[in-house]
Amino acid sequence: MAVWALGINHTTAPLDLRGRFAFALDQLTPTLQGLRQSLGSASRHPGVETAIISTCNRTEVYCAAGGQSAIDHALGWLAHSGGVSPTLLRAHAYALQDGLAARHAFRVASGLDSMVLGEAQILGQMKDAVRAAETAGALGTTLNQLFQRSFAVAKEVRSSTAIGAQSISMAAAAVRLAGQLFEDLSQIRVLFIGAGEMIGLCATHFAAKNPLGMSVANRTLERGEKLAARFGGEALRLADLPERLHLFDAVVSCTASSLPIIGLGAVERALRKRRHRPMFMVDLAVPRDIEPEVKALGDVYLYTVDDLAGVVQTAQASRQAAVAQAEAIIDARVQSFMHWMDQRSPVDGVLSLIQQLNAQTDTWRAAEIARAKKRLARGEGVDAVLDALARGMAQKMLHGTLAELRASDAQVRAQTAQTVARLFLRAQSKNGL
Repeated sequence: MAVWALGINHTTAPLDLRGRFAFALDQLTPTLQGLRQSLGSASRHPGVETAIISTCNRTEVYCAAGGQSAIDHALGWLAHSGGVSPTLLRAHAYALQDGLAARHAFRVASGLDSMVLGEAQILGQMKDAVRAAETAGALGTTLNQLFQRSFAVAKEVRSSTAIGAQSISMAAAAVRLAGQLFEDLSQIRVLFIGAGEMIGLCATHFAAKNPLGMSVANRTLERGEKLAARFGGEALRLADLPERLHLFDAVVSCTASSLPIIGLGAVERALRKRRHRPMFMVDLAVPRDIEPEVKALGDVYLYTVDDLAGVVQTAQASRQAAVAQAEAIIDARVQSFMHWMDQRSPVDGVLSLIQQLNAQTDTWRAAEIARAKKRLARGEGVDAVLDALARGMAQKMLHGTLAELRASDAQVRAQTAQTVARLFLRAQSKNGL
């Protein structure tokens, strides 16, 4: 069974195109079920394994089923879900198979494929995606192995290298940019829109600068109040934003809304009330929370998730040695995963043979245990019964081997003898016996 990954990310697709393929976490289960059904119908194989990772910087489909035809079908399905042509999506997408797909998954989990080199947030997002795939019944043995090994690689990379050292997060980059606009961040009021992990990180970084005030606007007021309380701030309803937007010098937004929350008109009205004092705005959402036309306003400094790319890469050069170490770890783990895949390959029949051997030994074991129980019931001694059980299992397991060794063809006997010695006498030869 082939393993492949199909996706777009911050290096291959612009922000607005990525926004078309952003799946909220609560959408993943029905989305996966639809994809799995579509791939299963196309390949006539209902056991297709699928998972989708969707973040601000990437949307990736992982699958264990078929080959190029399955990838082409998935690309068409993904293009349809985003409302674009397959030709347009193909121009920005990448498709990786088997070892290359495993390497990509390991690099993503380790933070090597992130906008912020070495960031750890992607690992949690991957784990959320895997849990969603499990809930949807779309995760099988192959993809489960791929992702569990990805998590193990990420842990090894983080503990064995300095890949995360001195990294500048998106949250820290936002504060740095704000500091370039405002002379003293302790004299500004900051509004956070959303209450997720990214907003929590941004609020933590801004709070370190002791701003005049911090407020949180969220669709669910209770979650907003909980986050605001951590920083001694206030919570707002999203419906209150149009009337209160002018009160804030800096706005940081990151929600899962499918439509913009702040429009051009609302910002224009806020600027008039502020008498055109500058506003700093950061939109970390994909798709956008703030209409892109806002950037054209003279007194607004609007940055998107892609605009922060240059800021977060400033410390990258100093981490190249750690990257080389991480890549070496990943190389070894990819080889291990592909060896595991080869063992399961139906082409050489190894997996089928292993299953048959296990089934045969289970049958022999059950028969010998049943015979031993009867002898015990007749009152025979335990030692004698155990000895008979062991001899019975040994005879059953060696019967075919001994029969081959007694074959009349000398050449066959010689080949069989070498194989038997390698399989059964390995421990003795290693111990010098």
